[in-house]
Amino acid sequence: MKVKTPHGPARVHLHGVEDPAALLVLGHGAGGGVTAPDLVAATNAANEAGVSVALVEQPYRVAGRRSPAPAHQLDAAWIAVVEHLRAQALGDLPLVAGGRSAGARVACRTAAQTGAVAVLCLAFPVHPPGRPEKTRLAELDAVTVPTLVVQGAADPFGMPPAGPDRRVVTVPGNHSLTGDLDTLRAAVSSWLAEVLRLPH
Repeated sequence: MKVKTPHGPARVHLHGVEDPAALLVLGHGAGGGVTAPDLVAATNAANEAGVSVALVEQPYRVAGRRSPAPAHQLDAAWIAVVEHLRAQALGDLPLVAGGRSAGARVACRTAAQTGAVAVLCLAFPVHPPGRPEKTRLAELDAVTVPTLVVQGAADPFGMPPAGPDRRVVTVPGNHSLTGDLDTLRAAVSSWLAEVLRLPH
């Protein structure tokens, strides 16, 4: 479905389950779409755990542009989509926000505003490749709800540290997270069951 945002229409792909325990809303990376293998794997894991999933295409992607919009536009569009889902598919369900790479950054920056009960980060880009001094760790550290980060062991964008409410699971490979999708699925599934208190 298309959703109006302050920066043009976004597109939402809903993967629902019967009687969902929560809704996981996932955003894509800067240059990729919602069919990235790690997003598909996370969607499958969430559905199997009894959680509905909404995959969100940012307005710049819907408009056919490859280069991402500025952060404040991404955040505003994301918040508009979540508010729309709250009025429709989400209702009173707990919201888990997340995404891959740039989408994970958006979920972190807006977690408090969207009322997310947890945040899922797939390949969080801690810093640009080869530029560790340009850290974005503050965006991750600002999240005050349980967070799962699934990161490639050889990710050139860096490796975030674990924290009091932050679990970091490493998988073989790089930023694409395609090295071990089974481990990714298992990590997402068990973490969702834990933070949402779902039956295993």
